[in-house]
Amino acid sequence: MHILDELEARGLVQDVTHRDELRELLSAGQVTFYTGYDPTASSLHIGSLYQVSVQARLQQAGHRPIVVVGGATGMIGDPSGKSDERNLLDEATLAANVAGMRAQLSRFLDFEGEHAALLVDNASWLTKMGFIEVLRDVGKHLTVNYMIAKDSVKSRLEQAERGISYTEFSYMLLQAYDFVHLNRAHGCRLQVGGSDQWGNITAGCELSRKTGGDSLYGLTTPLLLDSSGQKMGKTSSGTRIWVDTDQTSPYAFYQYFLNAEDDVVDKLLRVFSWRPLSEIEELIASHREAPQKRVAQRALAEDVTRWVHGDDGLARAQGASQVMFGGSLEALTDADLAPLLADVPSSELARTELEAGVELTELLARTELAKSKGAGRRLVEQGGVYVNNERRDDAQARLTLADLGTETMLVLRAGKRSYHIVRVV
Repeated sequence: MHILDELEARGLVQDVTHRDELRELLSAGQVTFYTGYDPTASSLHIGSLYQVSVQARLQQAGHRPIVVVGGATGMIGDPSGKSDERNLLDEATLAANVAGMRAQLSRFLDFEGEHAALLVDNASWLTKMGFIEVLRDVGKHLTVNYMIAKDSVKSRLEQAERGISYTEFSYMLLQAYDFVHLNRAHGCRLQVGGSDQWGNITAGCELSRKTGGDSLYGLTTPLLLDSSGQKMGKTSSGTRIWVDTDQTSPYAFYQYFLNAEDDVVDKLLRVFSWRPLSEIEELIASHREAPQKRVAQRALAEDVTRWVHGDDGLARAQGASQVMFGGSLEALTDADLAPLLADVPSSELARTELEAGVELTELLARTELAKSKGAGRRLVEQGGVYVNNERRDDAQARLTLADLGTETMLVLRAGKRSYHIVRVV
């Protein structure tokens, strides 16, 4: 299958400039293409992975990706898709964010070999241009009429109470010049971005045409939307799903996709899974026959977590998930259980107290898994108490440091679904 056809079949294409010409260009040999990421945070989020998925697939098809980290444009703020002006970032924050994104993007793209990716910071050329130079070499070629017709600018101009500053209005000029500069310096012919970047991308194509440069092309991806039409990438509580494990644990990342709704799981598999399309079709068919088994969601969660966090991250995520279904804590660590603290009741216990020994029934009462020590005793005798998901049937038992499931945690369970994590301090 032609790479453009595959991207379209996977739902990764929203708009394309001159589709037939681009198809021929991609068929003729290696095409250098780029995607830009403004470093407004130190980590990518799952919405960013739409573009990363396109870049990785194009590279696998024999084309060369350029990653542009917007060290300069990040100081300005892109108005596309924004109702308010962004806060300008200071240089220290910007540098930290650029470093974080550089490290993450190297996980998904190959920076060595025949089609080696190139990572550049647009500050390396934009900060060398003076104001007069920008006006003369860039601003002269794109009329105000042309720029205000773009949706990203028009929508802001229609909001009289907010409007748009000259700073953000000029963002389009800078991104357009990025495209032209990359074409001149590296032979870049294609820009890939989200659908909200269409105006900026086509401005780059227009600037190249006006300055007598190569014919440039643009390809945008759809926004990542749920079944209600809202942007995906956040939990129900509003927490964004990040690629950085310190901001979103592999467990929380895995659970996000495991809980995907039935009517979007097909789309997400096509976008994020590296399984052949025929295999995805079979998965979806199986899912429709027995949706309660959630085979599609499990495949999706496994595929995306492995792609983003590797086999080790997937194993940690699955291990923490299994704890909530009675699985073993063997080989798990505090870091694996920590994400559960957001969803499972927990309490602290002094290390010296556990070292001396604590009655199991006393701990059941303290954690409110039982109403009293007597109720805890009866629960143990009835076989309904578990420590680290192992049944305990001795009502006289005392727990010690030897009963820790990880470095500092033990998991108590009463019945099938009542959990409590005890943290030793």
